Amino acid sequence: MRINVYPKLAWEGIRKNKRLYVPYIAMGALMVMMFYLLRFLQDSPVIGVMRGAVTLSAVLPMGYAVIAIFSIIFLFYTNSFLIRQRYREFGLYNILGMNKQNVCMIMVWESIFVGSIAIVTGLAAGILLSKGAELVLFNLVHMDVSFDLRISAVSVFYTITGYIIIYLILLLNSVIKVWFAKPLDLLKSNRVGEKMPKRTWVYAAVGMVLLGAAYYLAVSIKEPLTALMYFFLAVIMVIIGTYALFMAGSVVLCRILQKNKRYYYQPNHFISVSSMMYRMKRNGAGLASICILLTMVLVMLSSTTSLYFGIEDSLVGRYPHSVNVVVGFSDVEDLNSENLKKLYETVRENSPEVKETDCYTVGGTSGLFSDQGINLDVTSVDVSINDYEQVGTLQVMSLEEYNRLCDADETLNADECLLYANRITYDSDTFTIVDGPSYKVKKMLDNCVKDGDLDSMMNPSMIMVVPDFEECLKTVSGFRTQTGVTMMALRWKCGYDVESTDQETKEAEAIEESLARLSETESVDGLSFYSVDSREDNRESFYDLNGSLFFLGIVLSTVFLLAAVMIIYYKQLSEGYEDYARYEIMQKVGMTKQDIRKSINSQMLTVFFSPLLMAGLHLCFAFPFLWKIMMMFGLNNRTLIIAITVICYIIFGIFYAVVYKITSNLYFYIVSGNKRV
Repeated sequence: MRINVYPKLAWEGIRKNKRLYVPYIAMGALMVMMFYLLRFLQDSPVIGVMRGAVTLSAVLPMGYAVIAIFSIIFLFYTNSFLIRQRYREFGLYNILGMNKQNVCMIMVWESIFVGSIAIVTGLAAGILLSKGAELVLFNLVHMDVSFDLRISAVSVFYTITGYIIIYLILLLNSVIKVWFAKPLDLLKSNRVGEKMPKRTWVYAAVGMVLLGAAYYLAVSIKEPLTALMYFFLAVIMVIIGTYALFMAGSVVLCRILQKNKRYYYQPNHFISVSSMMYRMKRNGAGLASICILLTMVLVMLSSTTSLYFGIEDSLVGRYPHSVNVVVGFSDVEDLNSENLKKLYETVRENSPEVKETDCYTVGGTSGLFSDQGINLDVTSVDVSINDYEQVGTLQVMSLEEYNRLCDADETLNADECLLYANRITYDSDTFTIVDGPSYKVKKMLDNCVKDGDLDSMMNPSMIMVVPDFEECLKTVSGFRTQTGVTMMALRWKCGYDVESTDQETKEAEAIEESLARLSETESVDGLSFYSVDSREDNRESFYDLNGSLFFLGIVLSTVFLLAAVMIIYYKQLSEGYEDYARYEIMQKVGMTKQDIRKSINSQMLTVFFSPLLMAGLHLCFAFPFLWKIMMMFGLNNRTLIIAITVICYIIFGIFYAVVYKITSNLYFYIVSGNKRV
């Protein structure tokens, strides 16, 4: 065969099957565009000098790496749909005299056309939209950006090279399938149904066990660190369990409906159930893929949206006052009234208009919490990965300062304490410091002490209020690390609020300069370090991280959502072509268009909304995981997270219903041979 015939046959095959190829090419171009955009932003010189360069440099590579991996998986999946619809055509080529080499050459040219169009179109769209993506990202992180258009040669190279490799892999897979298939098998491929799978109960049991275990992990884990460690394990278990359950469930459902004679032997149900029986495993795998993609979109978008719209809540939690001052001391004796008076006067001198400040002293230490107290002797404790959720911080505060800060009137005996537990449950009547003092817990407190350090910690923490502050600190400070450093960190903390952000920044800088002079002149005994943070100065870093995560969540959610739509489209398209002959026969024996519509609705409603319902179930059980991970980012507003999650699910439910309506019309158009009812 002449070599110039192959491109003509390939292009003609694409043109005649444009309903298959156009969405496939469009989705490939979208993947290329998204990959280029994220790679472009990574190489942007503006990002290199911006204040959030470190954060964005860590987030963006994750984004285009996910896009690349997902491109391979998704394009491989959709390519299998496309090739399956071409089997009959390739088999016909064989019958007409072409050998396998000729057919494979046609496939090579088709791959060249498809890959070239997708890569060129995607790159062009990426270059045109690159400045818009840069503007969106910088707006989310509250940064100004120039309006000059730039093309990243490095990003273009990586994009072209990467996607050429991906399309070569797809071509190799398609060639192997056709090469080893018999011509007659190719001709009748769309008429051969699936055999009834054996050991369906094994798939069902595996799916139930894996999903049950993943759900149990989600609801049983209490600490954020442990939740983060087991999150990806739970994700893998949910993915495998979902596929197993859908594949087994589709078979079981078909069997149940078939045995129900009242249901099965009705015109609108008979064909729909028979069609599902014809492709049980493929039906289950397709629905599982849609479910996983919808779950990914819902989890990703709800979490990143919550982080972005909860920035101010996180900021207030981490920095409870407009200006926050922390001064460290080396020894308990240095926490005397003279030193504390100098520090207080330093703060007041630089904030003359402020009427109220929250100033107090605490002693902080780390150890291993237990049901009876805490062990501070790190040399005697062998901590394993299972103990990480018990490793935390204990802060000691005097009763006098607690009553002053919280406007309380508590009293304690010498052997009593008040206790506040953060991210840990403590039920014992006593609190014992191993090899140290033991106290009776008079009362468990609701936290009234505004301490951003505690809110920002991933580990559990406690505040213990004692009647004899100095005596307790002297006892605890005797514990040493393995290098001989004392376990007790002594802090004087002071914070206050101002209305003007400019005033906030100026006063924070002035206080920091005054503390620097005190440290240099050693006017305050034992001053080991100091820090001054203003809420306004740290607002930028919060927007850098959460804004970039929100941007990445939007990009990836868009890709995953469109991928789910494409799977639904190809599922309806391929099933429509497979079912056309059956409906044609039924129309010849009296089936009307209305009967076809009822049959389609019966089939669609029987299984089509199951992925959305299962995705909602996954989301409900994933919420405890998400909540704990949000806490690691400083977001403690559970109401906000729940509201955003529910809104996301409702929006996607409406979107899914619209997709159902459009694709069911496509299926009806194919099987009925008439575009209008």
